Amino acid sequence: MTSTLHRAFARTPSRVAALVAAASLMAVAGCSSSSENDASSTAGSGAGSSTVNLVGFAVIQSAYDDLAKGFAATDAGKGVTVKGSYGASGAQSRAVIAGQKADVVALSLTPDVNNIVDAGLIDKTWADDANKGIVSDSVVVIAVRKGNPKHITGWDDIVKPGVGIVTADPGTSGSAKWNLLGAYSQALGADLSDKAAAQDYLGKFVKNVVSWNDSGRTATDAFVKGTGDVLISYENEAIAARAAGEDLDYIVPSTTFLIENPAAVTTKAVPAAKAFLDYVRSDAGQQVLGAHGFRSVSGAKPTSDVKGANDPANPFPAVKAITVADLGGWSTVNDELFDKDNGLVAKLRG
Repeated sequence: MTSTLHRAFARTPSRVAALVAAASLMAVAGCSSSSENDASSTAGSGAGSSTVNLVGFAVIQSAYDDLAKGFAATDAGKGVTVKGSYGASGAQSRAVIAGQKADVVALSLTPDVNNIVDAGLIDKTWADDANKGIVSDSVVVIAVRKGNPKHITGWDDIVKPGVGIVTADPGTSGSAKWNLLGAYSQALGADLSDKAAAQDYLGKFVKNVVSWNDSGRTATDAFVKGTGDVLISYENEAIAARAAGEDLDYIVPSTTFLIENPAAVTTKAVPAAKAFLDYVRSDAGQQVLGAHGFRSVSGAKPTSDVKGANDPANPFPAVKAITVADLGGWSTVNDELFDKDNGLVAKLRG
């Protein structure tokens, strides 16, 4: 495998150091959800004077509810209400373009933010910081029924006959794109060049999908209600489900895909929006995200064990992770895999 988490951030040294530091710290260190597009709000402790409208992708809701509470306890957050709307990332991006009020967007994919940039609603420099606009990381994992009755150990097992896969749908969900990238890229071989093998693997994967869902959160809901044998999802989503008492286990494949979630303020955002996003990026904010199963981009570790993780004291095992950059960037990936007419996924789904 040519790509590791360290190599993945070769062009962003601060993130390399952050992930290496986080892994070291966690090695020695000892979600509730609501329906799609629900809104939630958390007010600051001072006299309410400002509202930050947050538009986010579905699986971050509980984490961002806690981020709003943490922000409210800071000087910058006093008197500020963060009002959140959550749903599938692609649908949320289109809603903002269509006029949904947004001061901050926190989405699954960088292209979903760039679509809003193209509409003139986010400044073109939004990703000029050291982390290229990314505020949280995760990796693609395989969730299984409690006790792993199908004896799933990795990618090869989920394309065997009789294994039903649950995933989100790339037509609406950023989570789905990460999931399918994980499945496809791990089959490319050590030098990421064997497209024939990757196409063959993805064909078997698609044939085994028994439930396509409009977001990562609804995919999780379908799985925990009994659909399928395996769920392809974010590491943080599997951790959150277990923390909420759901009967599932999860496997972090030895080779997987790095999930990079961006956030940005809009051009018409209230001043408090930038302060809130700064808090999300801060060590305090990253600790909140870590507690919800996200991998920090700053190296900040959670302040306590992460409930729901396979190893709560060491929740984020080191992995070999392939990145979007390794595959040529989002333009290449979207054209080759996710174009609605000519992309590989559309062709395989028929």
